[in-house]
Amino acid sequence: MTETSTASFPEYVAGTAARVAEALDSYTQLPPDCPARLCEAIRYSLLAPGKRLRPLLVLMAAETCGGNAEAAMPAACAVEMVHAYSLIHDDLPCMDDDDLRRGRPTCHKVYGEAMAVLAGDALLTMAFEVLSGNVRPARVAADCCLELARAAGPSALVGGQADDLEGINGLADIGRLEAIHRRKTGAMIQVSIRLGAMIARASRRQRSALEKYGQRIGLAFQITDDLLDVGGDEKALGKRAGKDAERGKLTFPGLLGVEESRRRAEQLVNEALAAVATLGPQAEGLEALARHVLERNH
Repeated sequence: MTETSTASFPEYVAGTAARVAEALDSYTQLPPDCPARLCEAIRYSLLAPGKRLRPLLVLMAAETCGGNAEAAMPAACAVEMVHAYSLIHDDLPCMDDDDLRRGRPTCHKVYGEAMAVLAGDALLTMAFEVLSGNVRPARVAADCCLELARAAGPSALVGGQADDLEGINGLADIGRLEAIHRRKTGAMIQVSIRLGAMIARASRRQRSALEKYGQRIGLAFQITDDLLDVGGDEKALGKRAGKDAERGKLTFPGLLGVEESRRRAEQLVNEALAAVATLGPQAEGLEALARHVLERNH
Protein backbone atom coordinates (compact mmCIF):
# COMPACT_ATOMS: atom_id res chain seq x y z
CA MET A 1 0.00 0.00 0.00
CA THR A 2 1.69 3.16 -1.13
CA GLU A 3 -0.23 5.51 1.18
CA THR A 4 -0.84 2.91 3.86
CA SER A 5 2.75 2.11 4.74
CA THR A 6 2.48 4.43 7.75
CA ALA A 7 -1.18 3.78 8.55
CA SER A 8 -3.31 0.77 9.31
CA PHE A 9 -5.72 -0.44 6.65
CA PRO A 10 -8.84 0.75 8.57
CA GLU A 11 -7.28 4.21 8.94
CA TYR A 12 -6.45 4.29 5.25
CA VAL A 13 -9.99 3.28 4.33
CA ALA A 14 -11.50 5.89 6.65
CA GLY A 15 -9.24 8.62 5.29
CA THR A 16 -9.92 7.66 1.68
CA ALA A 17 -13.69 7.45 2.28
CA ALA A 18 -13.57 10.97 3.76
CA ARG A 19 -11.78 12.30 0.67
CA VAL A 20 -14.31 10.59 -1.60
CA ALA A 21 -17.18 12.04 0.43
CA GLU A 22 -15.66 15.52 0.13
CA ALA A 23 -15.38 15.14 -3.66
CA LEU A 24 -18.94 13.82 -3.93
CA ASP A 25 -20.18 16.76 -1.87
CA SER A 26 -18.43 19.14 -4.26
CA TYR A 27 -19.87 17.47 -7.36
CA THR A 28 -23.41 17.72 -5.96
CA GLN A 29 -23.34 21.46 -5.20
CA LEU A 30 -25.84 21.85 -8.02
CA PRO A 31 -26.93 25.09 -9.70
CA PRO A 32 -30.25 26.82 -8.89
CA ASP A 33 -31.95 25.30 -11.95
CA CYS A 34 -31.93 21.93 -10.18
CA PRO A 35 -35.11 21.76 -8.05
CA ALA A 36 -34.26 21.91 -4.35
CA ARG A 37 -36.10 18.71 -3.40
CA LEU A 38 -34.43 16.76 -6.22
CA CYS A 39 -31.04 18.03 -5.07
CA GLU A 40 -31.87 16.93 -1.52
CA ALA A 41 -32.84 13.44 -2.68
CA ILE A 42 -29.64 13.11 -4.73
CA ARG A 43 -27.43 14.15 -1.85
CA TYR A 44 -29.40 12.14 0.72
CA SER A 45 -28.62 8.91 -1.11
CA LEU A 46 -25.16 9.67 -2.48
CA LEU A 47 -23.68 11.15 0.70
CA ALA A 48 -25.15 8.55 3.08
CA PRO A 49 -22.46 6.84 5.18
CA GLY A 50 -21.18 3.77 3.36
CA LYS A 51 -18.19 1.53 2.68
CA ARG A 52 -17.22 3.36 -0.56
CA LEU A 53 -15.83 0.03 -1.75
CA ARG A 54 -16.02 0.85 -5.45
CA PRO A 55 -14.33 4.28 -5.23
CA LEU A 56 -11.71 2.70 -3.00
CA LEU A 57 -10.99 0.09 -5.68
CA VAL A 58 -10.63 2.80 -8.35
CA LEU A 59 -8.08 4.68 -6.27
CA MET A 60 -6.20 1.58 -5.11
CA ALA A 61 -5.96 0.19 -8.64
CA ALA A 62 -4.56 3.51 -9.88
CA GLU A 63 -1.98 3.67 -7.09
CA THR A 64 -1.03 0.01 -7.58
CA CYS A 65 -0.22 0.79 -11.22
CA GLY A 66 1.86 3.86 -10.41
CA GLY A 67 -0.84 6.49 -10.84
CA ASN A 68 -2.12 8.94 -8.26
CA ALA A 69 -5.41 9.09 -6.43
CA GLU A 70 -6.09 12.72 -7.35
CA ALA A 71 -6.23 11.95 -11.08
CA ALA A 72 -8.48 8.93 -10.43
CA MET A 73 -10.90 10.69 -8.04
CA PRO A 74 -13.42 11.75 -10.74
CA ALA A 75 -13.69 8.13 -11.86
CA ALA A 76 -14.07 7.02 -8.24
CA CYS A 77 -16.94 9.48 -7.78
CA ALA A 78 -18.57 8.48 -11.07
CA VAL A 79 -18.61 4.83 -10.05
CA GLU A 80 -20.14 5.71 -6.68
CA MET A 81 -22.84 7.76 -8.43
CA VAL A 82 -23.81 4.78 -10.58
CA HIS A 83 -23.79 2.56 -7.50
CA ALA A 84 -26.01 4.99 -5.56
CA TYR A 85 -28.44 5.22 -8.48
CA SER A 86 -28.68 1.42 -8.62
CA LEU A 87 -29.41 1.22 -4.88
CA ILE A 88 -32.15 3.86 -5.09
CA HIS A 89 -33.87 1.97 -7.89
CA ASP A 90 -33.30 -1.48 -6.34
CA ASP A 91 -35.04 -0.30 -3.15
CA LEU A 92 -38.20 0.84 -4.94
CA PRO A 93 -41.49 -0.99 -4.21
CA CYS A 94 -41.57 -2.28 -7.80
CA MET A 95 -38.18 -3.96 -7.26
CA ASP A 96 -36.83 -5.11 -3.87
CA ASP A 97 -39.22 -2.92 -1.83
CA ASP A 98 -36.78 -2.02 0.96
CA ASP A 99 -37.46 0.53 3.68
CA LEU A 100 -33.91 0.76 5.06
CA ARG A 101 -30.56 1.41 3.41
CA ARG A 102 -27.32 2.15 5.28
CA GLY A 103 -29.27 2.40 8.52
CA ARG A 104 -31.62 5.13 7.24
CA PRO A 105 -34.99 5.19 5.48
CA THR A 106 -34.57 4.56 1.77
CA CYS A 107 -34.83 7.43 -0.68
CA HIS A 108 -38.40 6.67 -1.75
CA LYS A 109 -39.56 6.48 1.88
CA VAL A 110 -38.28 10.02 2.47
CA TYR A 111 -38.94 11.71 -0.87
CA GLY A 112 -41.59 9.55 -2.53
CA GLU A 113 -41.27 7.08 -5.38
CA ALA A 114 -41.34 9.58 -8.23
CA MET A 115 -38.61 11.77 -6.75
CA ALA A 116 -36.51 8.69 -5.94
CA VAL A 117 -36.71 7.55 -9.57
CA LEU A 118 -35.63 11.01 -10.71
CA ALA A 119 -32.77 11.13 -8.19
CA GLY A 120 -31.51 7.82 -9.54
CA ASP A 121 -31.85 9.06 -13.12
CA ALA A 122 -29.90 12.20 -12.23
CA LEU A 123 -27.08 10.28 -10.56
CA LEU A 124 -26.66 7.96 -13.53
CA THR A 125 -26.32 10.85 -15.95
CA MET A 126 -24.13 12.90 -13.59
CA ALA A 127 -21.64 10.03 -13.46
CA PHE A 128 -20.86 10.46 -17.14
CA GLU A 129 -20.74 14.25 -16.81
CA VAL A 130 -18.12 13.88 -14.08
CA LEU A 131 -16.09 11.36 -16.08
CA SER A 132 -16.15 13.21 -19.37
CA GLY A 133 -15.54 16.62 -17.82
CA ASN A 134 -12.78 15.80 -15.35
CA VAL A 135 -10.70 12.83 -16.52
CA ARG A 136 -7.71 13.77 -18.68
CA PRO A 137 -6.68 13.32 -21.42
CA ALA A 138 -9.95 13.33 -23.34
CA ARG A 139 -9.23 9.97 -24.98
CA VAL A 140 -8.91 8.28 -21.60
CA ALA A 141 -12.13 9.99 -20.47
CA ALA A 142 -13.95 8.62 -23.53
CA ASP A 143 -12.61 5.12 -22.87
CA CYS A 144 -13.68 5.35 -19.23
CA CYS A 145 -17.18 6.42 -20.25
CA LEU A 146 -17.44 3.43 -22.58
CA GLU A 147 -16.30 0.98 -19.91
CA LEU A 148 -18.66 2.39 -17.26
CA ALA A 149 -21.59 2.41 -19.68
CA ARG A 150 -21.03 -1.26 -20.49
CA ALA A 151 -20.73 -2.20 -16.82
CA ALA A 152 -23.95 -0.35 -15.94
CA GLY A 153 -25.92 -1.51 -18.97
CA PRO A 154 -28.35 -4.24 -20.02
CA SER A 155 -25.76 -6.99 -20.35
CA ALA A 156 -24.18 -6.24 -16.97
CA LEU A 157 -25.63 -4.39 -13.94
CA VAL A 158 -29.16 -3.90 -15.27
CA GLY A 159 -29.30 -7.37 -16.80
CA GLY A 160 -28.14 -8.95 -13.56
CA GLN A 161 -30.82 -7.09 -11.62
CA ALA A 162 -33.45 -8.21 -14.11
CA ASP A 163 -32.48 -11.86 -13.66
CA ASP A 164 -32.24 -11.43 -9.90
CA LEU A 165 -35.84 -10.17 -9.82
CA GLU A 166 -36.94 -13.44 -11.41
CA GLY A 167 -35.83 -15.24 -8.25
CA ILE A 168 -35.83 -19.03 -8.35
CA ASN A 169 -38.27 -19.25 -11.24
CA GLY A 170 -36.75 -21.50 -13.86
CA LEU A 171 -33.24 -22.95 -13.63
CA ALA A 172 -31.71 -22.81 -10.13
CA ASP A 173 -28.08 -23.86 -10.36
CA ILE A 174 -24.68 -22.45 -9.52
CA GLY A 175 -23.99 -21.42 -13.11
CA ARG A 176 -27.09 -19.22 -13.27
CA LEU A 177 -26.43 -17.77 -9.83
CA GLU A 178 -22.85 -16.84 -10.67
CA ALA A 179 -23.97 -15.37 -14.00
CA ILE A 180 -26.43 -13.11 -12.19
CA HIS A 181 -23.85 -11.80 -9.77
CA ARG A 182 -21.02 -11.45 -12.26
CA ARG A 183 -23.30 -8.82 -13.75
CA LYS A 184 -25.29 -7.39 -10.84
CA THR A 185 -22.40 -7.03 -8.39
CA GLY A 186 -19.22 -8.10 -10.15
CA ALA A 187 -19.46 -5.80 -13.17
CA MET A 188 -19.30 -2.61 -11.11
CA ILE A 189 -16.49 -3.94 -8.94
CA GLN A 190 -14.50 -4.95 -12.00
CA VAL A 191 -15.05 -1.68 -13.80
CA SER A 192 -13.89 0.20 -10.70
CA ILE A 193 -10.55 -1.58 -10.90
CA ARG A 194 -10.43 -1.20 -14.67
CA LEU A 195 -10.99 2.57 -14.54
CA GLY A 196 -8.21 3.04 -12.01
CA ALA A 197 -5.85 1.02 -14.19
CA MET A 198 -6.81 2.95 -17.32
CA ILE A 199 -6.21 6.32 -15.70
CA ALA A 200 -2.82 5.13 -14.42
CA ARG A 201 -1.89 3.84 -17.91
CA ALA A 202 -1.34 0.33 -16.54
CA SER A 203 0.74 -2.19 -18.44
CA ARG A 204 -0.79 -5.28 -20.01
CA ARG A 205 0.64 -7.42 -17.19
CA GLN A 206 -0.85 -5.15 -14.54
CA ARG A 207 -4.25 -5.08 -16.25
CA SER A 208 -4.30 -8.87 -16.53
CA ALA A 209 -3.54 -9.34 -12.83
CA LEU A 210 -6.15 -6.76 -11.82
CA GLU A 211 -8.77 -8.33 -14.08
CA LYS A 212 -8.35 -11.69 -12.34
CA TYR A 213 -8.44 -9.98 -8.96
CA GLY A 214 -11.63 -8.11 -9.80
CA GLN A 215 -13.44 -11.22 -11.02
CA ARG A 216 -12.69 -13.09 -7.78
CA ILE A 217 -13.36 -10.22 -5.41
CA GLY A 218 -16.67 -9.35 -7.07
CA LEU A 219 -18.02 -12.86 -6.58
CA ALA A 220 -16.55 -13.23 -3.08
CA PHE A 221 -18.19 -9.95 -2.06
CA GLN A 222 -21.60 -11.18 -3.23
CA ILE A 223 -21.23 -14.50 -1.42
CA THR A 224 -20.41 -12.72 1.84
CA ASP A 225 -23.36 -10.39 1.21
CA ASP A 226 -25.64 -13.44 0.91
CA LEU A 227 -24.15 -14.91 4.08
CA LEU A 228 -24.75 -11.67 5.98
CA ASP A 229 -28.37 -11.69 4.84
CA VAL A 230 -28.70 -15.12 6.45
CA GLY A 231 -26.89 -14.50 9.72
CA GLY A 232 -25.84 -10.85 9.88
CA ASP A 233 -26.72 -8.28 12.52
CA GLU A 234 -29.37 -5.88 11.21
CA LYS A 235 -27.94 -2.92 13.11
CA ALA A 236 -24.50 -3.47 11.60
CA LEU A 237 -25.95 -4.15 8.16
CA GLY A 238 -28.10 -1.05 8.18
CA LYS A 239 -30.88 -2.98 6.43
CA ARG A 240 -33.25 -5.83 7.14
CA ALA A 241 -31.69 -9.30 7.21
CA GLY A 242 -33.36 -12.45 5.87
CA LYS A 243 -35.21 -10.66 3.10
CA ASP A 244 -33.66 -12.65 0.24
CA ALA A 245 -35.09 -15.96 1.48
CA GLU A 246 -38.47 -14.34 2.10
CA ARG A 247 -38.62 -13.18 -1.50
CA GLY A 248 -37.54 -16.50 -2.94
CA LYS A 249 -34.30 -15.12 -4.33
CA LEU A 250 -31.56 -17.40 -5.57
CA THR A 251 -28.62 -17.08 -3.13
CA PHE A 252 -25.35 -18.90 -2.47
CA PRO A 253 -26.32 -20.16 1.03
CA GLY A 254 -29.72 -21.19 -0.29
CA LEU A 255 -28.14 -23.21 -3.08
CA LEU A 256 -24.87 -24.42 -1.53
CA GLY A 257 -25.42 -24.11 2.22
CA VAL A 258 -23.62 -21.78 4.62
CA GLU A 259 -20.39 -23.75 5.05
CA GLU A 260 -19.83 -24.41 1.36
CA SER A 261 -20.57 -20.76 0.61
CA ARG A 262 -17.93 -19.68 3.14
CA ARG A 263 -15.43 -22.14 1.67
CA ARG A 264 -16.09 -20.81 -1.82
CA ALA A 265 -15.63 -17.18 -0.69
CA GLU A 266 -12.31 -18.07 0.97
CA GLN A 267 -11.13 -19.81 -2.19
CA LEU A 268 -12.02 -16.80 -4.33
CA VAL A 269 -10.18 -14.43 -1.99
CA ASN A 270 -7.09 -16.65 -2.06
CA GLU A 271 -7.21 -16.63 -5.87
CA ALA A 272 -7.52 -12.83 -5.82
CA LEU A 273 -4.49 -12.57 -3.55
CA ALA A 274 -2.48 -14.83 -5.85
CA ALA A 275 -3.45 -12.71 -8.87
CA VAL A 276 -2.01 -9.48 -7.46
CA ALA A 277 0.94 -11.03 -5.63
CA THR A 278 2.95 -10.53 -8.83
CA LEU A 279 2.47 -6.75 -8.63
CA GLY A 280 4.72 -6.35 -5.60
CA PRO A 281 4.37 -4.10 -2.52
CA GLN A 282 2.19 -1.62 -4.44
CA ALA A 283 -0.64 -4.17 -4.25
CA GLU A 284 -0.68 -4.35 -0.44
CA GLY A 285 -3.84 -2.26 -0.27
CA LEU A 286 -5.70 -4.55 -2.66
CA GLU A 287 -4.50 -7.55 -0.67
CA ALA A 288 -5.75 -6.04 2.59
CA LEU A 289 -9.08 -5.24 1.00
CA ALA A 290 -9.45 -8.81 -0.27
CA ARG A 291 -8.91 -10.17 3.24
CA HIS A 292 -11.38 -7.62 4.60
CA VAL A 293 -14.11 -9.01 2.33
CA LEU A 294 -14.10 -12.22 4.39
CA GLU A 295 -14.13 -10.37 7.71
CA ARG A 296 -16.81 -7.77 7.05
CA ASN A 297 -20.00 -7.64 9.12
CA HIS A 298 -21.93 -5.16 6.94
